[in-house]
Amino acid sequence: MNKVLLVFKHEILVVVTRPSFLLTLIGLPLLGALVFTVFSRLNQSSTATNLVTQIITEAESVEAEGYVDLSGIIQTLPPGISDKALIAYPDGATALQALQQGVIRSYYLVPADYLQSGQVIYNRPDFNPISAQGESDTFEWVLRYNLLGGNSQLASLTYGPLDLEKISLAPEPERDQENMLSFWLPYGVTLLFYIILMSAASLLLSSVAKEKENRVLEILMVSVTPRQLLAGKIAGLGVVGLLQTVTWAVVGRGLLSAGERTFNLGDAFRLPPSFIFWAVVFFLLGYAVYASLMAGLGALVPNLREASQATLVVVFPLIIPLFLINFLIEQPNGLLALILSLFPFTAPVVMMLRLSATTVPWWQPALAAVLLLLTAALVIRSVARIFRAQALLSGQPFKVKLYLQALLGR
Repeated sequence: MNKVLLVFKHEILVVVTRPSFLLTLIGLPLLGALVFTVFSRLNQSSTATNLVTQIITEAESVEAEGYVDLSGIIQTLPPGISDKALIAYPDGATALQALQQGVIRSYYLVPADYLQSGQVIYNRPDFNPISAQGESDTFEWVLRYNLLGGNSQLASLTYGPLDLEKISLAPEPERDQENMLSFWLPYGVTLLFYIILMSAASLLLSSVAKEKENRVLEILMVSVTPRQLLAGKIAGLGVVGLLQTVTWAVVGRGLLSAGERTFNLGDAFRLPPSFIFWAVVFFLLGYAVYASLMAGLGALVPNLREASQATLVVVFPLIIPLFLINFLIEQPNGLLALILSLFPFTAPVVMMLRLSATTVPWWQPALAAVLLLLTAALVIRSVARIFRAQALLSGQPFKVKLYLQALLGR
C-alpha cells in the first residue's frame, strides 16, 4: 500500500507542476470569465450598444426608399413611417431616375395585378440579400396595413398573437429550441467533457509509454509490482483529471448562471443542480474505463510514437457521438440518444450531452452509471492481466489483434 501511495504522489506532482497543466486548469476558466465580463459590460453600456448600431446602420439610415404602386392599394402610410423615408413615385421610370441620382437607395414596384399574383419587385443598384430582407419587412407592413383598411391592430395580429402565453406541463422548464443556446450549450458541454476525459486518460498512456521507452520501468520493476504501479498511476492521474473536471464544471455553471441575469436567458437555460454531481460520476467512471484501456495500450507498445498512432483503437467509441452530435442535440430523448447514453463506452459523453440539453429521468443516468461501473471493473481486471513485467519490459511491435486478445484474456 505504501508503494502505491508513493506512485500516487509522484504522478500528481509531475502533472500539476507542468506549466501547460496550470494553464489549462486556471488559464482557460480565467479567459472565459474575462470574455464574459467584456460582453456583459458591452451589454449594459447603452453608449457602446448605440455606437455599434450606428456603425452597422449608418451607411443606410440616412437614405430613403421609394415605391411605385400600380395597384392603387397603398392609400396612406402607417404611423411611424415618414413619407420622406418612403417616397411615392408615379411610375417606374421616375423612380429609376431618382435611384440613379442617389435620392433613394432602392424602390419597390407593386404591379397592377398584385391582388392576383402577390408579386412585388424590389430594385436596388447592388446585391445585398442580407440587408434587403430587413428592409422588405417595412414595406410588407405598409402593404398589410393598407390591405386591412388602415387598421394597425388587425394588421399586427396577422403576424401572430400579440400576447402569447406558453404553459409547459413538463416538471421542469423545457428549452426554447429556436434559441441558439439550445444547441451551443450541449455542444460545448460535450466537447469540453470529451477533451477532459481524453486528456486525463492520455496522461496515463503517455506516462507508461515514456517510462517504458526511457527504460525507467526496468528500474521501477525492482521495487514495485506492475499492479501497484498501475493502481498508483490510475489513482494519481484520476485525481488530477477530477480536479480539472470540477474546476471547469463549477466555473462554467457559474458563468451560465451569471449570463441568465445579464443577458436575460431565462431559467430554462440553467443547468440543473445535479449536473456537477453527474459530471463527477461520469468522469470518474469514464476515466476508469478509458485510462485502464490506455494503460493496457501503453504496456504493449514499444515507444510513445506507436502509442499515439494506436490511440484510435481505444477512443473510437467516444468519437462516434461527435459525428452524431447534431442529431443527438436535436433529439436528446430519442431512441439513439438513449441507447448511446446507456452503452458504457459512449455513456460518459452522451449522457452529459443529454443532461445539458434536456430533462433526463433520474433512473437513466443512474442505470448508465451502474453499467459503466460494471464495465470499469471488467476492464481494470483485464488490463491488470496485461500489466505485467513480461509485457512492460518487452519491445515487440504493437498489433491490434494482440491487444484485443490480451483484453479478452486469450
